[in-house]
Amino acid sequence: MPQTPSKRLWTVKRSSIHNRGIFAKHDIPKDTPVIEYIGEKITKAESRRRGDALIAKSKKTGGAAVYIFTLNQRYDIDGAKGRNPARYINHSCDPNCEAYIIRGRIWIYSLREIAAGEELTYNYGFDADTWDEHPCRCGSERCIGYIVEEKQWPKLLRIFEKMEAKARAQKVNGATTALPRKRKAA
Repeated sequence: MPQTPSKRLWTVKRSSIHNRGIFAKHDIPKDTPVIEYIGEKITKAESRRRGDALIAKSKKTGGAAVYIFTLNQRYDIDGAKGRNPARYINHSCDPNCEAYIIRGRIWIYSLREIAAGEELTYNYGFDADTWDEHPCRCGSERCIGYIVEEKQWPKLLRIFEKMEAKARAQKVNGATTALPRKRKAA
């Protein structure tokens, strides 16, 4: 089981990615357990109910966020419940942290050395099938434009290629189609 660091390695501050973020207070070595993602343990059915309600609220007001993290096949963790500063770690297509599930607990580890003042990020790992619901604002050189698990980027790029081919065909016929944001050159 990871040991909680003897000193808090992070602080919550305003983020250029999205509202608030978690930033390194000190230099953090590679492979360090930085923070635990905590919250209420809920069933998958309750997770779907809460997630759907928050998404519906967000579509109406633009002000809801979903902090539900997959724990295993039966349970999730709702990080919005209780004191969970790890919920402020933002997504990046070029993350410096990664989430690991260890003995039923979610730990955020550093993937590389992180300098004091640097924002902590991890890839949220969303499915490519829901890419259009999750635009990315990470701003990294590797940004693909949407919050999608890196293993699924080839699938997302194939979706984009099909959309571009369809748009070209429609343009020939006089119609136009809005295309997704282009991936930045790596």
